[in-house]
Parts: sequence; structure tokens; C-alpha cells
Amino acid sequence: MKHAILTAALAAGVAMPIAANATDLEVTHWWTSGGEAAAVKVLADNFNETGNTWVDSAIAGSGSTANPIIISRILGGNPMGATQMNTGRDAEELIKAGLMLDLTDLAEKENWAEKIRPAKLLGACEYDGRIYCVPINIHSWQWMWLNRHVFEDNGIPVPTNWQELVDAAPALQEAGVIPLATGQPWQVDGIRNVMQVAIGGVDNYLAVNGDKDPDAVMSDENRAIWEAFAQARDMVDDAYSGRDWNVATNMVIQGDAAAQIMGDWAQGEFAQAGQEAGVDYDCLPGLGNNPVLDTGGDAFYFPKTDDPDITAAQLELASMLVSPETQVEFNLVKGSLPVRGDVDLEAANACMKKGLEILANPENVLPSTEQLLDSDTQGQITDLALEFFSSDMTVDEALEQQQSIIEQAM
Repeated sequence: MKHAILTAALAAGVAMPIAANATDLEVTHWWTSGGEAAAVKVLADNFNETGNTWVDSAIAGSGSTANPIIISRILGGNPMGATQMNTGRDAEELIKAGLMLDLTDLAEKENWAEKIRPAKLLGACEYDGRIYCVPINIHSWQWMWLNRHVFEDNGIPVPTNWQELVDAAPALQEAGVIPLATGQPWQVDGIRNVMQVAIGGVDNYLAVNGDKDPDAVMSDENRAIWEAFAQARDMVDDAYSGRDWNVATNMVIQGDAAAQIMGDWAQGEFAQAGQEAGVDYDCLPGLGNNPVLDTGGDAFYFPKTDDPDITAAQLELASMLVSPETQVEFNLVKGSLPVRGDVDLEAANACMKKGLEILANPENVLPSTEQLLDSDTQGQITDLALEFFSSDMTVDEALEQQQSIIEQAM
């Protein structure tokens, strides 16, 4: 398949550069689960074919763990050659400080603006009219994953939306199954984040996070989000705190838990376990209520360097990341969607096809909270979500605190 894709890429006039000088390029990322490691290998192998060498520097944990380490290294004068970060505003201060490589000339030469879609994805890499990162995939948080066999074996209808899972929770608990698997703080916050659209609706999501409208926080739609989040805290097990996301996913795969609200990167774990979408597991975009996707995902940034060989290798990696070959291979393994609309994904499974169908309608595509809220506001909302989930805080108290945060948001 790789040869066929490469042939197609060459036929389409896509440049596959070979390095004039072989260069070791350290690449930092936080892709360490089984499915993620397989996806990283695709990138490393393809980059090594340029004549350069991918020097892997994985950071265990999530982005919330890795980002401070990445930023500290760059600010401390010990930058890596390239680094994965979320598509959004995480690197904004580094760009303002002039510490990131400007990719505008490469982007214009390769016409990224015409190839990368939706347009807002490349727009998230733009600062002051210049391009500073390469989006590599479209990841969305807006998914719920279900083990079909757990429900079928216990005579419970397989849920098609959030409320049906809530209704099934007592029977699942009686059967010794955890209704909802979760783990570390960012996963808990992710549940509430997904519910912003899935329960509260698109208009409320944009009003709260985009317009920063404090009145929207106190709306019935936003109240429904926190009420659903309260239902979720009654559906998890007592030992969830600190659990890795892929461990929670494996609980669903093994049947110890019935469901997980997690981004589409979870699909890579189901694939690694030999699970088949629609047979062994189901995926519900928008919790089965509002089938939309946010345009989050992963991007690569390239810290500035005085070494011309490293700069050349950085640009080769940037070009490779958006090539048709890499986009197909990487995203099929990662479980994410490609940033290019002109690649063949005939091999996509049922869940990926759901995502592609949603993505085809621009009205179903939303900016992620990373693109709408600055890091400080995101942190405050996360703290509130965690306090609510681990206590008996009331919905009214949560709404009052969220309103105060949004009133001060940038």
C-alpha cells in the first residue's frame, strides 16, 4: 500500500524531498499508548526515508504534563528539533517571543491553504498573518465509546445516546459493570467539555466559549450540561483518579466498563486490540445527541535554530507531515481524520466514516475550546470541573463559578 500511495503522490506532483545532509532531529511528543506508538512509528519511518533521522523523545502523560516540559526547554535555550502540541493557542507566547520557525514560505510553496481543511485548522497555526505550525490530523473529543457485548450479554439495549446510557446505569452496576470509565483530571474535564455541545447544543457552546457571554452561562441549556455532568459523577468507579486514558479505554475493551467519553484517539486502542467497529464496539459522535466535531487535533511546531542543517530537516519534516502518503498512513493508525480532503481513505472503518461524513458539512464543524479560550481560562474551567466531579457541589454553585470565570475570560 505504501508503494501505491507514494506512486500516486508522485503522479500528483507532490514533492518527496531527500535530504542533502542527513540530520538527527529530536522530536518530542506525548504519544505513548499502544495505538499512539504505532502511529508515531509511521511518522518516524517516513521521515527516516528522507535521509534524516527521527530521534524520538516521548514524554509520558498527557499534553497537560508534556506542554510545561516542552515550553520550559524552549525558553531555557535547550530546544528540540520539532514538537507535537495541540492545535490551538498553546504555543502563542513562544511565537510572540520569536522562538518558533516561520513556515509561511513553505506553506505558500506547497499551497497548504488549498489542501488543508477545514480552513480554520490552518488558521489556528497563524499568528500576525504568518504560519508557525503544521496541523497533522483532526482529533475531536466529541465521542462516546461503548462495548456492545456488555449490553448484549446482560440483556440491555445498546445505547444510542447519553440518556439511554444513564437509564442503563443501574442495571449495569447490578451486573458488576462500571457504567462510565474515566481517569486523570484532563479526562474528567473532557467529559464536561464534550457535554458542552452534546447536551447544551452548538449555540450555547459558541455563546459561552466564543462570545464569552455570562448570560449564556446561566441559561437552561448550560444548566443541562452540569446536570448531565452530575449524572456522570455517579456512574464512575471509586478508583478512577489518576488512571491513564488508555487504561480506561481498555476497561471498555475488556468489558469491565460499559462506556467511555474520550476523543477519537481511543479508536487506535480498539484497533490494536483487534476490535471491529459496529460489531464489538460502537462510537457515538456528540454522545448520540448532537453529531458534530470540534476541530482540535495535533500540530507540529519547530523551534528556531542557528544550525542550517537542522532548519533544513525541520522544513523537510513539515513538508512530509502534510504529504498524501503520511496523511493516509498516519491517520488510519491513529484513529484521527486527515487534514487533507484529497486523500483516499477507502480503508477507513465505520467510526472514521462517521467522522468524515460529519466533517463534510462545515456547519457540523466547531472550533475546539483550545482555539476559543486562553490557557488561563481553560485552567480555571478545568479546576471547577474537577472540584464539582469529586465533591457534592451543586449545579447552582457550579454555574455561579463558571459565570465569574467567563466574565473575566480573554
